[in-house]
Amino acid sequence: MIILGIETSCDETAAAVVRGVGNKVEVLSGVVASQIEIHKKYGGVVPEVAARAHVLNILPVVNEALKGVKKINAIAVTVGPGLVTSLLVGVETAKTLAYAWHVPTVAINHIEGHIYANWLRPIRNDKGQMTNVKNKIKFPAIILTVSGGHTMLVLMKGHGKYKVLGETRDDAAGEAFDKAAQLLHLGYPGGPEIAAAAAKLRSRNIIPPTPLYQGGITLPRPMINDKNFDFSFSGLKTALL
Repeated sequence: MIILGIETSCDETAAAVVRGVGNKVEVLSGVVASQIEIHKKYGGVVPEVAARAHVLNILPVVNEALKGVKKINAIAVTVGPGLVTSLLVGVETAKTLAYAWHVPTVAINHIEGHIYANWLRPIRNDKGQMTNVKNKIKFPAIILTVSGGHTMLVLMKGHGKYKVLGETRDDAAGEAFDKAAQLLHLGYPGGPEIAAAAAKLRSRNIIPPTPLYQGGITLPRPMINDKNFDFSFSGLKTALL
């Protein structure tokens, strides 16, 4: 089976073609159009701006992914969670192509996509993109998903069987990184910028300041004493101010 995948949940327009044969998965193509340069001046993703960029990027990205592919058996498309206006671009494109090609569409929860990435072995050679599906994860399993807009702890009892144990009550970790980097004038996206700054400190053997050293501060650890598995990141931004 050959599947075209379309992803537009936030600020990246992506398409990939995957072929499944038994327990083998072959990635035939993968194309991503980034919007980092567009959103840099805002210090974060602006939904309406992101949606307009998706409209411009979606067909060139899909066409590039389909180069050399003669037949598609199904189209998988992200339907959520994500930015509604961005999701609409991908969903409408998938539905239109499915209607024209007489193939089914498969709705994908993008958090579930993050989870199932754990079943794929990393590609470690330069002889192609064939990889074995990894079925050795035993259930029940605890899954921690930390993406730009979502932070969630999930109990997975079996394939497709989930129980959310905890999730963020306010901001996601990725959003907190973006806002923190903006406050520190480090640039966008925040995660890589903060990681690069931290790596610089480590490479120079600089000791980060602490309350007992050079007048430093200690950031709070939100909800550490709460008797649940939820997360909170909004207080970190306030503490950083």
